[in-house]
Amino acid sequence: MLKAQDGFFCTEYKYMIVKFLGTGTSTGIPEIGCNCSVCTSSDEKDHRLRASIQITDSETNLFIDCSPDFRQQVLALPFRKIDGFLITHEHYDHVGGIDDLRPYSRFGAVDLYAELKVANALKERMPYCFLEHKYAGVPNIELRLIENLKPFKINSIDVVPIRVMHYKLPILGYRIRNFAYLTDVKYVPDEEMEKLSNLDVLVLSALRLTSHPSHQSLEEAIALSQRINPKITYLTHMSHQMGLHQEMEKRLPGNIHFAWDGLELSV
Repeated sequence: MLKAQDGFFCTEYKYMIVKFLGTGTSTGIPEIGCNCSVCTSSDEKDHRLRASIQITDSETNLFIDCSPDFRQQVLALPFRKIDGFLITHEHYDHVGGIDDLRPYSRFGAVDLYAELKVANALKERMPYCFLEHKYAGVPNIELRLIENLKPFKINSIDVVPIRVMHYKLPILGYRIRNFAYLTDVKYVPDEEMEKLSNLDVLVLSALRLTSHPSHQSLEEAIALSQRINPKITYLTHMSHQMGLHQEMEKRLPGNIHFAWDGLELSV
């Protein structure tokens, strides 16, 4: 049994499984029309769907983000009730798979946890899901508002929202027990750093080797990981410009690794 630290949680808990469903940026890898060494690689670790993870324990089945590749990502997973989606922000590569939640409606409404601006964006893009009188077959989804970064609970799992910045866009990362997931990060405000203390596992986005206005480069991601100082960090949301998985993995510090699609962690 592990115990959470620093007052975020004070109860013992069973291990949970984190499964990386996608570790690529908005274009995925291979990128359409690209013949670079990464996009033509035969190494499965260089094939990256759009970024999303599944978090499960004996009671709860959660996802962070619902990418346009959601259908492909879940076909090989057990078909079971989804207890919630934690949405980081409204960009299409993080919410484009929501219409594919239709089959899960047989278990009842699927809860989407999001900030108000994100909820409003989803209503504008998918108004047919929020009509007073819905037609048959639309996904049965329920928006659950995250207000003022207040922690909340989904079944057996406590969730701590974390404010991060995606250039000028405020978005959310999430801490669950001693695990945190921060994607599309450019920087983390100083006042949020305390929420990231004493982590066992940190998942952090790193787009490419060179700088980008709204995403961290590899160098910036390594620096942020070392500042947060978790036991281990896995990098996600990579583009083909990051380079080949096997070659680039050798350049990382010992406690930082590139995640890959299908990777499972016990946390």
